[in-house]
Amino acid sequence: MAASILTYRGAVYPWHCDHMGHMNVMWYVGKFDEATWNLLDSVGFTRDYVREHGAASAGVEQSISYRKELVAGDTVSVHTTVLEARDRVVRFRHEMRKNGTDEVAAVMVITAVHLDGTSRRATAFPASIKEMLLALCEGKSTAGVPDRDAPHDAGQK
Repeated sequence: MAASILTYRGAVYPWHCDHMGHMNVMWYVGKFDEATWNLLDSVGFTRDYVREHGAASAGVEQSISYRKELVAGDTVSVHTTVLEARDRVVRFRHEMRKNGTDEVAAVMVITAVHLDGTSRRATAFPASIKEMLLALCEGKSTAGVPDRDAPHDAGQK
C-alpha cells in the first residue's frame, strides 16, 4: 500500500475567497502546487538539484475533484500519495483536508514528467530520486520523507 505523506499546511485567508464566500479554485491549485514542490523536495528534486543538473519538471495532466467548500479561517493540510513512478514520469494524488474535522475538501491527481531543462525533453529521473518515489509508491519507509502524521510545517509560520 502506498504511503501518504504530509506535504502542506496552510490557512484560507479572506483574499482567497470569491464573491460567494468560499475559497476560489485558483487557491486550491496554488496550495496543491506548494504540496507538489514539498513532495519533490522530499525525494531529492530540490532547487539545488534543478540548478546543478539543469533539470526541470512539467505537469502534463491534472484532475481536480472539489468535495467540500472552504472559507476564510479554515486551516488545511495536504497529504500526498505517490501512485506510480516510472523512468521519466511520476503520478501522485494530493488530498486536501480541513483541519479539525479531517473532511476531504479536494483531491488532485497529477501526472508529471522529469525534463532536461535545456532541451525540454523528457529524461529519466536519477536513480536516487526514482528509488525514493518507488519507495513511497510501495509504502516503504524512506529516509528524509516525512511521516504522514508527523508534525511538518511546510514553510508556514
